[in-house]
Amino acid sequence: MTDTPTAIITGAGSGIGRATARALAAAGYAVVLVGRNEAKLHETQAMIDGANTPTLVIAADITSRDECQHVIDSTYAAMENLTALANVAGYAALLPISEVTEATWRATIDTNLSAIVHLTAAAWPLLAKQGGTIVNVSSMASINPFPNFAIYAAAKAAVNMFTRCTSAEGAKKKIKAVAVAPGAVETQMLRSMFNEKMIPKSKALSPEDVAKIIADCITGARAYTSGETIEVPSP
Repeated sequence: MTDTPTAIITGAGSGIGRATARALAAAGYAVVLVGRNEAKLHETQAMIDGANTPTLVIAADITSRDECQHVIDSTYAAMENLTALANVAGYAALLPISEVTEATWRATIDTNLSAIVHLTAAAWPLLAKQGGTIVNVSSMASINPFPNFAIYAAAKAAVNMFTRCTSAEGAKKKIKAVAVAPGAVETQMLRSMFNEKMIPKSKALSPEDVAKIIADCITGARAYTSGETIEVPSP
């Protein structure tokens, strides 16, 4: 097993995921870049190349339990280590409850919640060998509901509880878990729903703001209580 700490980052092709991968690589972590868009993942990899740390690209649909297992197996085969899992990938649709379709419900729950459950379960045996850290990206919407965000908010509230459960179950195995709940973040997902008149750039966090907190939780630079949800309100 290599001594280089290794982190898997989902949603690594853009936004918070990309920023988190870059922050962890700068901290000396080997990073495994996971997402659906392989070209975007390679863009992130190119940004990291100067960090002098191993990188691995895995294109996968993490809403599939089998593909989540593939991510973990491929990571261990290539890196011979796993010390952290950053579940960053997310999906949101701005819809009133009366207009939520089965497809929207499934996409929201599977991307924001099911993927975290599947990856955590698949990574558990490796993390239990030496301990490790899981960071799940939640949202301030799980704490302060926003109109037309009911399904997204419900999924993220479940992420907060799953994080607490992960912490409780992992304590004896030295597996820590924390949720990071940002407000509005300047990403493609945000701008697909809100224009700058609705949420000015000055009222949005940068991906790097959130990535720093995630990376600090993983590296130990930030003190936190395992199981907690760290609130990161917008400016």
